[in-house]
Amino acid sequence: MNKTNEKTKKVSKEKIETVKKLVELIKTSNTLIIASIKNLPSRQFQQIRKKLKEKAQMKVVKKNIMLKAIESSGKTGIEKLKDYVCEDSTILFSKEDAFEVAGILAENKNAIKAKPEQIAIDDIVVEEGPTELTPGPAITELGSLGLKISVEEGKIAIKEKKIIVKKGDKISEAAASVMGKLEILPFKIGLEPIAIYDLNANKIYTDVKIDPEKTAEELKTSAAKALGFAQKIMYISKDTIGFLIAKASAEERTLEKLFKEPVQENKPQEVK
Repeated sequence: MNKTNEKTKKVSKEKIETVKKLVELIKTSNTLIIASIKNLPSRQFQQIRKKLKEKAQMKVVKKNIMLKAIESSGKTGIEKLKDYVCEDSTILFSKEDAFEVAGILAENKNAIKAKPEQIAIDDIVVEEGPTELTPGPAITELGSLGLKISVEEGKIAIKEKKIIVKKGDKISEAAASVMGKLEILPFKIGLEPIAIYDLNANKIYTDVKIDPEKTAEELKTSAAKALGFAQKIMYISKDTIGFLIAKASAEERTLEKLFKEPVQENKPQEVK
């Protein structure tokens, strides 16, 4: 047997073993996540893997091997996941809830600088306040973006909050340069979920964006609106009872005051 055939046989055996291990992971998991590792530094990848150690196993394998594992798993519904398997990706296998794992990925992202030609995912704002920039060429750069500035104690200060790049717009070289000088980091890098497969529900979720800070703010706003509505319709709960008692007490005092005051009768005037 020549060396080429021996090498082919060896590689095939290794692939078969890898596929078997992946199939076993699929069968014993509740959640599969395909996540992009494109442009992700190796150091950060290892940090995320370490943090997820108790929650998920991360595997980086060739596309054709993962496709074969999906085909060999025998799971109904998982076939559609093949459309999302790509190069520069990792597969996460977990017994945990799909969105719990995705939430951990969202929390483990690092802020990075903007580059020219990137698309802004949100409005990019320069806030009012002092900076560490000294007067000089920076004044011209800031002014070119329409920023109102002044010099205070030898440093440049931003006099008025301003959006310098709107959501969906390309970032110009001037805007990228100013953001770099002001240490504005509008992007985050980490493991980006491409597709999430919930084996229990037999569903595939795509375009999953989890923002813990934004979600917390939305929940606070919703809770405040719900509390106001509950108070308005006099709904009794542990959150509204204090307000309702205080309201009833105030109304009682108003009624007492009203009935204690003498009622003045309007006597009809005689017509002469």
